[in-house]
Amino acid sequence: MSDKDFPPPVKWVDDRLGIGKIGKKNLRKVFPDHWSFMLGEIALYSFIILLLTGVFLTFWFKPSMADVTYQGSYSLLKGLHMSEAYASTLDISFDIRGGLLMRQIHHWAAVLFVASMMVHLLRIFFTGAFRKPRELNWVIGFGMLFLGIIEGFIGYGLPDDLLSGTGLRITQGMIQASPIVGSYLTFFIFGGEFPGDEFVSRFFTVHVLLIPGLILALVTAHLFLVVYHKHTQYPGPGRTEKNVVGYPLMPVYMAKAGGFFFVVFGITALMGALLQINPVWLYGPYNPAEVTAGSQPDWYMGWLEGSVRLMPGFESHFWGITLSWNLLIPALIIPPAFVTLVALYPFIEGWITGDKREHHLLDRPRNMPTRTGIGAAFITFYGLLWIGGGNDLIATHFGVSLNNVTWFLRFAVFLGPVLAFWATRRIAISLQRADNDRILHGLESGIIVRTPEGEYYEKHTPISNYEAYELTARERLLPLDIGPETDDNGVRAPKRALNKVRARLSKFYFADAVQKPTAAEIEEAHAHGHHDEHEAVDGATGTVELDEGTSREVSHH
Repeated sequence: MSDKDFPPPVKWVDDRLGIGKIGKKNLRKVFPDHWSFMLGEIALYSFIILLLTGVFLTFWFKPSMADVTYQGSYSLLKGLHMSEAYASTLDISFDIRGGLLMRQIHHWAAVLFVASMMVHLLRIFFTGAFRKPRELNWVIGFGMLFLGIIEGFIGYGLPDDLLSGTGLRITQGMIQASPIVGSYLTFFIFGGEFPGDEFVSRFFTVHVLLIPGLILALVTAHLFLVVYHKHTQYPGPGRTEKNVVGYPLMPVYMAKAGGFFFVVFGITALMGALLQINPVWLYGPYNPAEVTAGSQPDWYMGWLEGSVRLMPGFESHFWGITLSWNLLIPALIIPPAFVTLVALYPFIEGWITGDKREHHLLDRPRNMPTRTGIGAAFITFYGLLWIGGGNDLIATHFGVSLNNVTWFLRFAVFLGPVLAFWATRRIAISLQRADNDRILHGLESGIIVRTPEGEYYEKHTPISNYEAYELTARERLLPLDIGPETDDNGVRAPKRALNKVRARLSKFYFADAVQKPTAAEIEEAHAHGHHDEHEAVDGATGTVELDEGTSREVSHH
Protein backbone atom coordinates (compact mmCIF):
# COMPACT_ATOMS: atom_id res chain seq x y z
CA MET A 1 0.00 0.00 0.00
CA SER A 2 1.42 3.39 -1.00
CA ASP A 3 1.09 6.56 1.04
CA LYS A 4 -1.60 7.79 -1.32
CA ASP A 5 -3.73 4.71 -0.55
CA PHE A 6 -3.99 5.53 3.16
CA PRO A 7 -7.43 6.53 4.46
CA PRO A 8 -7.67 10.31 5.04
CA PRO A 9 -7.27 10.15 8.86
CA VAL A 10 -4.23 7.88 8.56
CA LYS A 11 -2.83 10.07 5.78
CA TRP A 12 -3.23 13.12 8.05
CA VAL A 13 -1.30 11.42 10.88
CA ASP A 14 1.34 10.09 8.49
CA ASP A 15 2.03 13.56 7.09
CA ARG A 16 2.82 14.78 10.60
CA LEU A 17 4.43 11.77 12.30
CA GLY A 18 5.82 9.70 9.43
CA ILE A 19 4.24 6.46 10.60
CA GLY A 20 4.15 5.11 7.06
CA LYS A 21 7.93 4.76 6.78
CA ILE A 22 8.14 3.11 10.21
CA GLY A 23 5.28 0.74 9.45
CA LYS A 24 6.61 -0.37 6.06
CA LYS A 25 9.72 -1.81 7.68
CA ASN A 26 8.47 -3.10 11.03
CA LEU A 27 5.09 -4.47 9.99
CA ARG A 28 6.84 -6.80 7.56
CA LYS A 29 9.33 -8.05 10.15
CA VAL A 30 9.56 -11.85 10.10
CA PHE A 31 8.98 -13.96 13.22
CA PRO A 32 9.59 -17.73 13.47
CA ASP A 33 6.72 -20.05 14.29
CA HIS A 34 6.87 -22.45 17.25
CA TRP A 35 4.40 -23.25 20.02
CA SER A 36 6.90 -22.51 22.80
CA PHE A 37 7.14 -18.87 21.70
CA MET A 38 3.54 -18.41 22.85
CA LEU A 39 4.56 -18.76 26.51
CA GLY A 40 5.81 -15.19 26.51
CA GLU A 41 2.62 -14.07 24.81
CA ILE A 42 0.55 -15.64 27.60
CA ALA A 43 2.52 -13.59 30.13
CA LEU A 44 1.95 -10.40 28.12
CA TYR A 45 -1.77 -11.02 27.68
CA SER A 46 -2.17 -11.93 31.36
CA PHE A 47 -0.59 -8.59 32.25
CA ILE A 48 -3.07 -6.79 29.99
CA ILE A 49 -5.95 -8.64 31.67
CA LEU A 50 -4.56 -7.63 35.07
CA LEU A 51 -4.52 -3.98 34.04
CA LEU A 52 -8.10 -4.08 32.71
CA THR A 53 -9.62 -5.92 35.67
CA GLY A 54 -7.51 -3.92 38.11
CA VAL A 55 -8.95 -0.66 36.82
CA PHE A 56 -12.45 -2.06 37.40
CA LEU A 57 -11.64 -3.08 40.98
CA THR A 58 -10.12 0.29 41.91
CA PHE A 59 -13.51 1.96 41.37
CA TRP A 60 -14.95 0.21 44.44
CA PHE A 61 -12.02 -0.88 46.59
CA LYS A 62 -11.32 1.45 49.52
CA PRO A 63 -7.65 1.31 50.63
CA SER A 64 -8.29 2.30 54.22
CA MET A 65 -7.71 0.69 57.62
CA ALA A 66 -10.51 2.75 59.22
CA ASP A 67 -12.74 0.65 61.44
CA VAL A 68 -16.31 0.15 60.16
CA THR A 69 -19.25 -2.09 60.98
CA TYR A 70 -20.18 -4.38 58.11
CA GLN A 71 -23.79 -4.08 56.96
CA GLY A 72 -23.53 -5.78 53.54
CA SER A 73 -25.22 -8.80 51.99
CA TYR A 74 -23.08 -11.51 53.57
CA SER A 75 -25.13 -12.26 56.66
CA LEU A 76 -22.51 -14.34 58.50
CA LEU A 77 -20.29 -11.25 58.93
CA LYS A 78 -23.04 -8.63 59.35
CA GLY A 79 -22.49 -6.40 62.35
CA LEU A 80 -18.82 -7.39 62.69
CA HIS A 81 -16.13 -4.72 63.07
CA MET A 82 -13.57 -4.76 60.26
CA SER A 83 -11.36 -2.49 58.20
CA GLU A 84 -12.85 -0.49 55.36
CA ALA A 85 -10.58 -2.37 52.95
CA TYR A 86 -12.04 -5.73 53.94
CA ALA A 87 -15.60 -4.39 53.91
CA SER A 88 -15.17 -2.98 50.40
CA THR A 89 -13.74 -6.32 49.24
CA LEU A 90 -16.90 -8.03 50.55
CA ASP A 91 -19.03 -5.42 48.79
CA ILE A 92 -17.22 -6.07 45.50
CA SER A 93 -17.78 -9.81 45.97
CA PHE A 94 -21.50 -9.69 46.91
CA ASP A 95 -23.03 -6.31 46.09
CA ILE A 96 -21.30 -5.04 42.94
CA ARG A 97 -22.65 -6.61 39.77
CA GLY A 98 -19.86 -8.64 38.19
CA GLY A 99 -17.54 -7.77 41.07
CA LEU A 100 -16.80 -11.32 42.20
CA LEU A 101 -16.16 -12.39 38.60
CA MET A 102 -13.71 -9.52 38.12
CA ARG A 103 -11.98 -10.29 41.42
CA GLN A 104 -11.49 -13.91 40.47
CA ILE A 105 -10.38 -13.11 36.91
CA HIS A 106 -7.88 -10.67 38.37
CA HIS A 107 -6.52 -13.25 40.81
CA TRP A 108 -6.34 -16.04 38.23
CA ALA A 109 -4.63 -13.69 35.77
CA ALA A 110 -2.03 -12.89 38.45
CA VAL A 111 -1.37 -16.60 38.99
CA LEU A 112 -1.17 -17.17 35.22
CA PHE A 113 1.09 -14.14 34.77
CA VAL A 114 3.72 -15.42 37.20
CA ALA A 115 3.43 -19.04 36.01
CA SER A 116 3.80 -18.17 32.32
CA MET A 117 6.82 -15.97 33.04
CA MET A 118 8.46 -18.81 34.96
CA VAL A 119 7.87 -21.35 32.20
CA HIS A 120 8.93 -18.80 29.57
CA LEU A 121 12.22 -18.21 31.39
CA LEU A 122 12.75 -21.97 31.68
CA ARG A 123 12.31 -22.28 27.92
CA ILE A 124 14.84 -19.51 27.38
CA PHE A 125 17.29 -21.11 29.83
CA PHE A 126 17.19 -24.65 28.47
CA THR A 127 17.45 -23.55 24.82
CA GLY A 128 20.25 -21.05 25.43
CA ALA A 129 18.25 -18.06 24.20
CA PHE A 130 19.96 -15.91 26.87
CA ARG A 131 23.36 -15.99 25.16
CA LYS A 132 24.97 -13.01 23.47
CA PRO A 133 23.46 -10.57 22.52
CA ARG A 134 20.45 -11.27 24.78
CA GLU A 135 22.01 -11.29 28.26
CA LEU A 136 20.42 -7.94 29.10
CA ASN A 137 17.01 -9.17 27.98
CA TRP A 138 17.39 -12.16 30.32
CA VAL A 139 18.01 -9.78 33.23
CA ILE A 140 15.02 -7.66 32.18
CA GLY A 141 12.79 -10.74 31.99
CA PHE A 142 13.98 -11.97 35.35
CA GLY A 143 13.33 -8.50 36.78
CA MET A 144 9.76 -8.68 35.49
CA LEU A 145 9.30 -12.05 37.17
CA PHE A 146 10.63 -10.70 40.47
CA LEU A 147 8.37 -7.62 40.29
CA GLY A 148 5.42 -9.81 39.31
CA ILE A 149 5.90 -11.96 42.42
CA ILE A 150 6.15 -8.88 44.66
CA GLU A 151 3.12 -7.35 42.95
CA GLY A 152 1.09 -10.52 43.46
CA PHE A 153 2.04 -10.75 47.12
CA ILE A 154 1.14 -7.11 47.78
CA GLY A 155 -2.19 -7.47 45.99
CA TYR A 156 -2.84 -10.64 47.99
CA GLY A 157 -2.51 -8.61 51.21
CA LEU A 158 -4.79 -5.71 50.24
CA PRO A 159 -8.16 -7.25 51.30
CA ASP A 160 -6.96 -7.33 54.93
CA ASP A 161 -8.51 -10.72 55.60
CA LEU A 162 -7.20 -13.21 58.14
CA LEU A 163 -5.28 -15.32 55.59
CA SER A 164 -3.47 -12.41 53.96
CA GLY A 165 -2.81 -10.86 57.37
CA THR A 166 -1.12 -14.07 58.49
CA GLY A 167 1.17 -13.87 55.47
CA LEU A 168 1.95 -10.23 56.20
CA ARG A 169 2.76 -11.12 59.79
CA ILE A 170 5.31 -13.68 58.57
CA THR A 171 6.76 -11.09 56.20
CA GLN A 172 7.00 -8.56 59.01
CA GLY A 173 8.97 -11.09 61.06
CA MET A 174 11.37 -11.67 58.15
CA ILE A 175 11.92 -7.93 57.73
CA GLN A 176 12.45 -7.46 61.45
CA ALA A 177 15.13 -10.15 61.40
CA SER A 178 17.34 -7.87 59.26
CA PRO A 179 20.29 -6.78 61.41
CA ILE A 180 20.26 -3.15 62.57
CA VAL A 181 17.70 -1.86 60.04
CA GLY A 182 14.92 -4.42 60.62
CA SER A 183 12.85 -2.38 63.07
CA TYR A 184 13.21 0.80 61.01
CA LEU A 185 12.07 -0.96 57.84
CA THR A 186 9.06 -2.45 59.64
CA PHE A 187 7.95 0.94 60.91
CA PHE A 188 8.45 2.47 57.46
CA ILE A 189 6.46 -0.22 55.63
CA PHE A 190 3.60 -0.63 58.09
CA GLY A 191 3.49 2.92 59.43
CA GLY A 192 4.10 1.89 63.03
CA GLU A 193 3.69 -1.23 65.11
CA PHE A 194 2.27 -4.14 63.11
CA PRO A 195 -0.30 -4.14 61.65
CA GLY A 196 -0.45 -0.35 61.90
CA ASP A 197 -2.98 1.92 60.24
CA GLU A 198 -1.20 2.76 56.99
CA PHE A 199 -0.06 -0.41 55.28
CA VAL A 200 -3.17 -0.93 53.10
CA SER A 201 -3.02 2.59 51.65
CA ARG A 202 0.74 2.29 51.13
CA PHE A 203 0.47 -1.16 49.56
CA PHE A 204 -2.36 0.07 47.35
CA THR A 205 -0.21 2.89 45.93
CA VAL A 206 2.65 0.52 45.23
CA HIS A 207 0.28 -2.11 43.80
CA VAL A 208 -1.63 0.11 41.35
CA LEU A 209 1.01 2.71 40.41
CA LEU A 210 4.64 1.93 41.16
CA ILE A 211 5.13 -1.74 40.30
CA PRO A 212 2.73 -1.81 37.28
CA GLY A 213 4.59 1.21 35.90
CA LEU A 214 7.93 -0.55 36.34
CA ILE A 215 6.64 -3.76 34.76
CA LEU A 216 5.18 -1.80 31.84
CA ALA A 217 8.53 -0.08 31.28
CA LEU A 218 10.36 -3.43 31.39
CA VAL A 219 7.84 -5.01 29.01
CA THR A 220 8.44 -2.17 26.55
CA ALA A 221 12.22 -2.55 26.81
CA HIS A 222 11.92 -6.34 26.52
CA LEU A 223 9.83 -6.20 23.33
CA PHE A 224 12.09 -3.52 21.84
CA LEU A 225 15.14 -5.74 22.35
CA VAL A 226 13.30 -8.75 20.88
CA VAL A 227 12.67 -6.74 17.71
CA TYR A 228 16.15 -5.20 17.68
CA HIS A 229 18.05 -8.46 18.16
CA LYS A 230 15.57 -10.41 15.96
CA HIS A 231 13.79 -13.46 17.27
CA THR A 232 15.63 -16.69 18.02
CA GLN A 233 14.65 -19.83 16.12
CA TYR A 234 15.14 -23.56 16.37
CA PRO A 235 17.62 -25.24 13.98
CA GLY A 236 16.19 -26.53 10.74
CA PRO A 237 16.64 -26.51 6.97
CA GLY A 238 17.27 -23.00 5.69
CA ARG A 239 17.73 -21.53 9.17
CA THR A 240 21.07 -19.95 9.98
CA GLU A 241 22.53 -17.48 12.46
CA LYS A 242 22.02 -14.71 9.90
CA ASN A 243 18.38 -15.14 8.90
CA VAL A 244 14.90 -15.73 10.32
CA VAL A 245 12.53 -18.21 8.72
CA GLY A 246 8.89 -17.50 9.48
CA TYR A 247 5.95 -15.25 8.74
CA PRO A 248 5.65 -11.45 8.68
CA LEU A 249 4.17 -9.52 11.57
CA MET A 250 1.47 -8.07 9.33
CA PRO A 251 -0.94 -9.64 8.57
CA VAL A 252 -0.08 -13.15 9.79
CA TYR A 253 1.18 -12.63 13.33
CA MET A 254 -1.07 -9.70 14.14
CA ALA A 255 -4.07 -11.89 13.31
CA LYS A 256 -2.67 -14.84 15.27
CA ALA A 257 -1.74 -12.64 18.25
CA GLY A 258 -5.17 -11.03 18.32
CA GLY A 259 -6.88 -14.39 18.26
CA PHE A 260 -4.58 -15.82 20.90
CA PHE A 261 -5.22 -12.85 23.19
CA PHE A 262 -8.96 -13.57 23.14
CA VAL A 263 -8.25 -17.26 23.78
CA VAL A 264 -6.20 -16.39 26.88
CA PHE A 265 -8.81 -13.85 27.99
CA GLY A 266 -11.62 -16.36 27.45
CA ILE A 267 -9.91 -19.15 29.38
CA THR A 268 -9.04 -16.78 32.24
CA ALA A 269 -12.66 -15.56 32.35
CA LEU A 270 -13.86 -19.16 32.36
CA MET A 271 -11.57 -19.95 35.29
CA GLY A 272 -12.81 -16.85 37.11
CA ALA A 273 -16.41 -17.91 36.59
CA LEU A 274 -16.10 -21.59 37.47
CA LEU A 275 -13.07 -22.00 39.78
CA GLN A 276 -13.22 -20.32 43.16
CA ILE A 277 -10.06 -18.60 44.37
CA ASN A 278 -9.34 -16.64 47.55
CA PRO A 279 -12.82 -16.67 49.17
CA VAL A 280 -12.00 -13.92 51.69
CA TRP A 281 -15.45 -14.10 53.33
CA LEU A 282 -14.55 -17.53 54.75
CA TYR A 283 -11.49 -16.19 56.57
CA GLY A 284 -12.97 -13.14 58.25
CA PRO A 285 -11.19 -9.85 58.98
CA TYR A 286 -7.59 -9.88 60.14
CA ASN A 287 -6.97 -10.09 63.86
CA PRO A 288 -3.34 -10.26 65.09
CA ALA A 289 -4.43 -12.62 67.87
CA GLU A 290 -5.77 -15.22 65.39
CA VAL A 291 -4.15 -17.49 62.80
CA THR A 292 -5.91 -19.41 60.03
CA ALA A 293 -5.40 -23.17 60.39
CA GLY A 294 -3.56 -24.72 57.43
CA SER A 295 -2.89 -21.29 55.93
CA GLN A 296 -0.88 -21.29 52.71
CA PRO A 297 0.37 -18.40 50.56
CA ASP A 298 -0.11 -18.15 46.83
CA TRP A 299 1.96 -20.87 45.17
CA TYR A 300 4.73 -18.58 43.93
CA MET A 301 5.55 -17.57 47.54
CA GLY A 302 5.55 -21.15 48.79
CA TRP A 303 9.29 -21.71 48.25
CA LEU A 304 10.16 -18.76 50.50
CA GLU A 305 7.89 -20.01 53.27
CA GLY A 306 9.29 -23.51 52.82
CA SER A 307 12.80 -22.16 53.28
CA VAL A 308 11.75 -20.63 56.61
CA ARG A 309 9.89 -23.74 57.77
CA LEU A 310 12.82 -26.08 57.09
CA MET A 311 15.40 -23.99 58.95
CA PRO A 312 16.06 -25.12 62.55
CA GLY A 313 15.32 -22.46 65.12
CA PHE A 314 18.39 -20.86 66.68
CA GLU A 315 19.71 -17.37 67.29
CA SER A 316 22.79 -15.56 68.57
CA HIS A 317 23.41 -12.46 70.67
CA PHE A 318 26.26 -10.04 70.00
CA TRP A 319 26.74 -6.73 71.86
CA GLY A 320 23.06 -6.39 72.57
CA ILE A 321 22.04 -7.36 69.01
CA THR A 322 20.01 -10.54 68.42
CA LEU A 323 20.57 -12.39 65.15
CA SER A 324 17.69 -14.74 64.35
CA TRP A 325 19.46 -17.24 62.10
CA ASN A 326 16.23 -19.20 61.66
CA LEU A 327 14.93 -16.21 59.66
CA LEU A 328 18.12 -14.50 58.53
CA ILE A 329 19.53 -17.46 56.58
CA PRO A 330 16.36 -18.87 54.93
CA ALA A 331 14.65 -15.53 54.21
CA LEU A 332 17.39 -12.93 53.76
CA ILE A 333 20.43 -14.90 52.53
CA ILE A 334 19.40 -18.04 50.61
CA PRO A 335 16.60 -16.54 48.43
CA PRO A 336 18.58 -13.42 47.36
CA ALA A 337 21.64 -15.59 46.66
CA PHE A 338 19.55 -18.02 44.59
CA VAL A 339 17.85 -15.20 42.66
CA THR A 340 21.18 -13.44 42.01
CA LEU A 341 22.79 -16.65 40.76
CA VAL A 342 19.96 -17.28 38.29
CA ALA A 343 19.90 -13.66 37.11
CA LEU A 344 23.66 -13.63 36.45
CA TYR A 345 23.84 -17.10 34.92
CA PRO A 346 24.27 -15.90 31.29
CA PHE A 347 27.36 -13.94 32.30
CA ILE A 348 28.70 -16.84 34.36
CA GLU A 349 28.28 -19.32 31.51
CA GLY A 350 29.81 -16.90 29.02
CA TRP A 351 32.86 -16.43 31.27
CA ILE A 352 33.35 -20.17 31.80
CA THR A 353 32.98 -21.14 28.13
CA GLY A 354 34.74 -18.08 26.69
CA ASP A 355 32.03 -17.90 24.04
CA LYS A 356 31.82 -14.34 22.71
CA ARG A 357 29.90 -15.10 19.50
CA GLU A 358 26.34 -14.04 18.79
CA HIS A 359 23.77 -16.83 18.89
CA HIS A 360 20.41 -16.71 17.13
CA LEU A 361 19.85 -20.47 16.75
CA LEU A 362 18.54 -22.24 19.83
CA ASP A 363 20.06 -25.32 21.46
CA ARG A 364 18.32 -28.60 22.02
CA PRO A 365 18.59 -29.15 25.80
CA ARG A 366 20.23 -32.55 25.29
CA ASN A 367 23.07 -30.94 23.34
CA MET A 368 24.09 -28.88 26.39
CA PRO A 369 24.02 -31.59 29.09
CA THR A 370 25.73 -29.58 31.84
CA ARG A 371 23.47 -26.56 31.42
CA THR A 372 20.43 -28.84 31.33
CA GLY A 373 21.63 -30.55 34.51
CA ILE A 374 22.11 -27.19 36.23
CA GLY A 375 18.57 -26.21 35.24
CA ALA A 376 17.21 -29.46 36.66
CA ALA A 377 19.13 -28.79 39.90
CA PHE A 378 17.60 -25.29 40.14
CA ILE A 379 14.11 -26.69 39.60
CA THR A 380 14.65 -29.44 42.18
CA PHE A 381 15.93 -26.95 44.77
CA TYR A 382 12.96 -24.66 44.16
CA GLY A 383 10.49 -27.54 44.16
CA LEU A 384 11.71 -29.04 47.44
CA LEU A 385 11.49 -25.66 49.18
CA TRP A 386 8.03 -25.25 47.68
CA ILE A 387 6.99 -28.62 49.09
CA GLY A 388 8.42 -27.54 52.43
CA GLY A 389 6.00 -24.61 52.44
CA GLY A 390 3.16 -27.16 52.75
CA ASN A 391 4.82 -29.66 55.06
CA ASP A 392 1.90 -29.48 57.52
CA LEU A 393 -0.66 -30.30 54.85
CA ILE A 394 1.50 -33.14 53.52
CA ALA A 395 1.72 -34.58 57.02
CA THR A 396 -2.03 -34.38 57.67
CA HIS A 397 -3.17 -35.56 54.25
CA PHE A 398 -0.81 -38.55 54.09
CA GLY A 399 -0.91 -39.42 57.77
CA VAL A 400 2.82 -39.07 58.39
CA SER A 401 4.81 -37.28 61.06
CA LEU A 402 5.36 -33.55 60.49
CA ASN A 403 8.85 -33.90 61.99
CA ASN A 404 9.71 -36.75 59.60
CA VAL A 405 8.58 -34.69 56.60
CA THR A 406 10.60 -31.70 57.78
CA TRP A 407 13.78 -33.69 58.43
CA PHE A 408 13.50 -35.50 55.11
CA LEU A 409 13.23 -32.19 53.27
CA ARG A 410 16.16 -30.72 55.22
CA PHE A 411 18.43 -33.37 53.75
CA ALA A 412 16.69 -33.56 50.36
CA VAL A 413 17.08 -29.85 49.70
CA PHE A 414 20.88 -30.39 49.63
CA LEU A 415 21.08 -33.87 48.10
CA GLY A 416 18.17 -33.56 45.64
CA PRO A 417 19.72 -30.90 43.37
CA VAL A 418 22.99 -32.88 43.16
CA LEU A 419 21.16 -36.08 42.19
CA ALA A 420 18.96 -34.19 39.73
CA PHE A 421 22.03 -32.62 38.10
CA TRP A 422 23.82 -35.95 37.76
CA ALA A 423 20.80 -37.89 36.47
CA THR A 424 19.70 -35.18 34.01
CA ARG A 425 23.21 -34.78 32.66
CA ARG A 426 23.58 -38.51 32.08
CA ILE A 427 20.16 -38.69 30.39
CA ALA A 428 21.10 -35.81 28.08
CA ILE A 429 24.38 -37.51 27.14
CA SER A 430 22.51 -40.76 26.45
CA LEU A 431 20.10 -38.90 24.18
CA GLN A 432 23.08 -37.37 22.34
CA ARG A 433 24.48 -40.84 21.73
CA ALA A 434 21.09 -42.01 20.47
CA ASP A 435 21.02 -39.06 18.03
CA ASN A 436 24.47 -39.96 16.74
CA ASP A 437 23.34 -43.53 16.24
CA ARG A 438 20.39 -42.28 14.17
CA ILE A 439 22.73 -40.18 12.04
CA LEU A 440 25.20 -43.02 11.45
CA HIS A 441 22.88 -46.01 11.24
CA GLY A 442 19.35 -44.69 10.70
CA LEU A 443 16.27 -46.02 12.49
CA GLU A 444 15.69 -49.51 13.81
CA SER A 445 12.99 -51.09 11.67
CA GLY A 446 12.32 -54.14 13.85
CA ILE A 447 12.98 -56.41 10.81
CA ILE A 448 15.60 -59.12 11.45
CA VAL A 449 17.48 -60.34 8.35
CA ARG A 450 19.58 -63.50 8.02
CA THR A 451 22.48 -63.59 5.56
CA PRO A 452 23.48 -66.71 3.56
CA GLU A 453 26.44 -67.07 5.95
CA GLY A 454 24.03 -67.38 8.90
CA GLU A 455 24.61 -63.89 10.34
CA TYR A 456 21.66 -62.00 11.77
CA TYR A 457 21.25 -58.25 11.73
CA GLU A 458 18.45 -55.74 12.07
CA LYS A 459 17.49 -53.82 8.97
CA HIS A 460 17.75 -50.05 9.46
CA THR A 461 15.81 -47.39 7.58
CA PRO A 462 17.33 -44.01 6.72
CA ILE A 463 16.24 -40.83 8.45
CA SER A 464 14.95 -37.94 6.37
CA ASN A 465 17.07 -35.10 5.05
CA TYR A 466 15.33 -32.67 7.40
CA GLU A 467 15.96 -34.78 10.48
CA ALA A 468 19.59 -35.32 9.52
CA TYR A 469 20.05 -31.58 9.20
CA GLU A 470 18.39 -30.85 12.54
CA LEU A 471 20.47 -33.46 14.36
CA THR A 472 23.74 -32.08 12.99
CA ALA A 473 22.97 -28.34 13.15
CA ARG A 474 24.95 -27.83 16.33
CA GLU A 475 28.41 -26.72 17.28
CA ARG A 476 31.27 -28.71 18.71
CA LEU A 477 31.75 -28.18 22.45
CA LEU A 478 35.42 -27.72 23.27
CA PRO A 479 36.86 -26.69 26.66
CA LEU A 480 38.48 -23.28 26.94
CA ASP A 481 42.17 -23.16 26.00
CA ILE A 482 44.01 -20.68 28.23
CA GLY A 483 47.31 -20.97 26.34
CA PRO A 484 50.86 -21.54 27.62
CA GLU A 485 52.16 -20.53 31.04
CA THR A 486 54.53 -17.93 29.54
CA ASP A 487 54.80 -16.02 26.27
CA ASP A 488 57.68 -16.18 23.78
CA ASN A 489 59.75 -13.86 25.97
CA GLY A 490 59.31 -15.99 29.08
CA VAL A 491 56.91 -13.55 30.74
CA ARG A 492 54.25 -15.25 32.87
CA ALA A 493 50.71 -14.72 31.58
CA PRO A 494 48.59 -12.39 33.74
CA LYS A 495 45.77 -13.76 35.90
CA ARG A 496 47.14 -17.25 35.46
CA ALA A 497 45.60 -18.66 38.65
CA LEU A 498 42.16 -17.30 37.75
CA ASN A 499 42.43 -18.64 34.21
CA LYS A 500 43.33 -22.08 35.55
CA VAL A 501 40.15 -22.10 37.60
CA ARG A 502 38.26 -20.97 34.54
CA ALA A 503 39.81 -23.75 32.46
CA ARG A 504 38.85 -26.38 35.05
CA LEU A 505 35.27 -25.12 35.11
CA SER A 506 35.19 -25.13 31.31
CA LYS A 507 36.50 -28.69 31.22
CA PHE A 508 33.83 -29.74 33.72
CA TYR A 509 31.16 -27.88 31.74
CA PHE A 510 31.97 -29.71 28.52
CA ALA A 511 33.03 -33.00 30.09
CA ASP A 512 31.50 -36.13 28.52
CA ALA A 513 29.52 -34.10 25.96
CA VAL A 514 29.03 -36.21 22.83
CA GLN A 515 30.21 -34.49 19.67
CA LYS A 516 28.30 -34.87 16.42
CA PRO A 517 29.76 -37.36 13.90
CA THR A 518 32.45 -36.15 11.53
CA ALA A 519 32.43 -36.80 7.81
CA ALA A 520 35.00 -39.57 8.31
CA GLU A 521 32.82 -41.29 10.89
CA ILE A 522 29.83 -41.17 8.58
CA GLU A 523 31.87 -42.64 5.70
CA GLU A 524 33.22 -45.34 8.00
CA ALA A 525 29.67 -46.24 9.03
CA HIS A 526 28.81 -46.65 5.35
CA ALA A 527 31.91 -48.73 4.71
CA HIS A 528 30.82 -51.18 7.39
CA GLY A 529 27.35 -51.55 5.87
CA HIS A 530 25.52 -54.84 5.54
CA HIS A 531 26.49 -57.52 3.07
CA ASP A 532 23.59 -57.12 0.71
CA GLU A 533 23.78 -53.64 -0.80
CA HIS A 534 20.07 -53.79 -1.61
CA GLU A 535 19.28 -54.54 2.02
CA ALA A 536 21.93 -52.19 3.38
CA VAL A 537 20.09 -49.04 4.31
CA ASP A 538 22.35 -48.46 7.31
CA GLY A 539 23.31 -44.81 7.60
CA ALA A 540 21.65 -41.43 7.37
CA THR A 541 20.82 -39.61 4.22
CA GLY A 542 20.65 -35.95 3.53
CA THR A 543 22.79 -32.91 3.99
CA VAL A 544 25.02 -33.23 7.04
CA GLU A 545 26.93 -30.27 8.46
CA LEU A 546 30.65 -31.00 8.69
CA ASP A 547 33.38 -29.65 10.97
CA GLU A 548 34.58 -27.09 8.45
CA GLY A 549 31.15 -25.45 8.37
CA THR A 550 30.46 -26.84 4.91
CA SER A 551 27.86 -29.34 3.76
CA ARG A 552 28.18 -32.59 1.96
CA GLU A 553 25.59 -34.85 0.34
CA VAL A 554 25.79 -38.34 1.84
CA SER A 555 24.49 -41.15 -0.33
CA HIS A 556 24.08 -44.90 0.24
CA HIS A 557 26.15 -47.58 -1.45
